[in-house]
Amino acid sequence: MDLPVNGVVLLLHLIAFLLSAPAALPSPSSSAAVAGQINSNSVLVALLDSHYTEIAELVEKALLLQTLEEAVGGNNLTVFAPRNDALERDIDPDFKRFLLEPRNLKSLQTLILHHFVPSRISSHSFPSAVHRTLAGDEIRLSHSQSGHHRIDLAAIVNPDFILRPDGVIHGIDSLLVPRSVQEDFNRRRSLTDISISAVLPSGAPEVDPRTHRLKKSAPQSPAGSPPALPIFDALAPGPSLAPAPAPGPGSGKHWFDGHRQIKDFIQTLVLYGGYNEFADILVNLTSLATEMGRLVSEGYVLTVLAPNDEAMLKLTADQLSDPGAPEQIIYYHLIPEYQTEESMYNAVRRFGKVGYDTLRLPLKIVAREADGSVKFGQGEGSAYLFDPDIYTDGRISVQGIDTVLFPPEESPDLTIAAAAAKKKTAAAGNATVSKPRRGRLMELGCHVLRAFVDSSRFNACQLEQQRAQVLNNESIAG
Repeated sequence: MDLPVNGVVLLLHLIAFLLSAPAALPSPSSSAAVAGQINSNSVLVALLDSHYTEIAELVEKALLLQTLEEAVGGNNLTVFAPRNDALERDIDPDFKRFLLEPRNLKSLQTLILHHFVPSRISSHSFPSAVHRTLAGDEIRLSHSQSGHHRIDLAAIVNPDFILRPDGVIHGIDSLLVPRSVQEDFNRRRSLTDISISAVLPSGAPEVDPRTHRLKKSAPQSPAGSPPALPIFDALAPGPSLAPAPAPGPGSGKHWFDGHRQIKDFIQTLVLYGGYNEFADILVNLTSLATEMGRLVSEGYVLTVLAPNDEAMLKLTADQLSDPGAPEQIIYYHLIPEYQTEESMYNAVRRFGKVGYDTLRLPLKIVAREADGSVKFGQGEGSAYLFDPDIYTDGRISVQGIDTVLFPPEESPDLTIAAAAAKKKTAAAGNATVSKPRRGRLMELGCHVLRAFVDSSRFNACQLEQQRAQVLNNESIAG
C-alpha cells in the first residue's frame, strides 16, 4: 500500500515542476528591450564616425545623443548631413556664434533635429513629398527632371552615402535652417542693433555759498561747435602716457571719431612714403597719437608739420635721449589751427611774416614767403614746405617739411656756438690773475697825516706803506 502512495506523490511533484518551468524562460518584453539597444552597426554610430565631423560635433554640443538613441531605437532614421564646408566657411559667422551661445541651446537643438526624419527614405524611391522631422516642422523633398534631388533649398550631393539596417545618411551641400531658428536669430540681432537709452542719474543740486541759490548748469552746445576752452587747457600735463580728459563741446559726447582720423592720417603718411620715422615716433616712441585722437574727438583741429625721413635721421641720440625730448619736438610741430598750403601761403604773401602758436607753449613758429613757398623758422635751421597737403580732412592737416624745427634758443647751431663762447670765456677768466685792490681810502688818510704829523706813529699807515712797497716790487719784477 505504501508503494502506490509514494508513486502518486512523485507524480504530483513532477507535474508541479513542469508547470513552474515556463516562468524561468525570458519574457518577450525583456527580449524586446535588449533588441532595442544601440549597437555598433547603427546609423547614429556611423554618423558620429563619418567624415561629416561638423554636424557630429554639433550633435554632441546640443546634448542630443540620448534623444537620437531613443529615436533610432524605435524606428528607422533618415539623416540629411551637410558637408563640413557648409558649417565652416559658408555659414554666417554671427549666426554660428549665435548657435554656440549657451542661452541659444534650444535653437541649436531645433536646427540639428531639423536634419533627421523618423522614417527610411532611400534614393531609389525618393518621393516628391513633405516629411515631418524630429524637430516637429516639415521639409520638402523634390525631384527635378535632370535627375537631381533637393531637400528644401539644399541639393542632395551624396545620396545613400551610408546605409544601415536602422537608417540611411544622405549628404547635402548646405545647412537646413528652420524658420523658427531664423526668426530667433533675427530677433536677437535686432535687439543688439537697437541702442537702449537709459536715463542717467543726476547728482544732488549744488548751492552757491555766496548767494545761497542753486547753481544753474551751463547750457549744452550744439553738435560740432568749437570747445569752450582753448586747446592748451585740454592738453595732458606734460608728456604722460594717459592724456588728461579734454573738455568736450559741452554734453560729454564725442561728435568726432578722432582716433580713426589719426589712424587714417598715419596710414596716409606711411603709404605716401618718406615719413615713416615721424609716424613711428607718433605711434611707438610716444603716446602722442592717442593724445591727438583725444583732442580731435573733443572738437579741436590740428595742423601737423611732418619732417621727412631724411630730416629725422639727422637727429642725434643726445637730442632724443632726454626724458620727454621726443614729445617736445613733436609738440613744436603741432599747430592748433587748421591750415592748408594755400591758406599759409596767402597769409605770408599778405603779411610777410606770420607767427603760429604751437602746442609747446609759449613758443611759436614763424613763417615767411621764400622762393614761391612757405619757409618756417630762422637761419640755417629753417624748413621749407616740401610736400603740401599730404592729408586734409577738415580737422587734421598734414604738411611735409624738409627739416626738423627747433626753437631759436634750442637750435643746434646756436647751441654749439653758445657752448663754444662759454668755454672761451671760462678759459679767459682762468688765465687772468685777479690783483687785489689797494685801499684807496687808507692811502689817502695816511697821505693827509704826513702833512701834519709823523705817520710812522700809526701802525695802520706803516702796514699800508709796506704793502705798497711789496706791490711795487712785484710790478717791477713782472
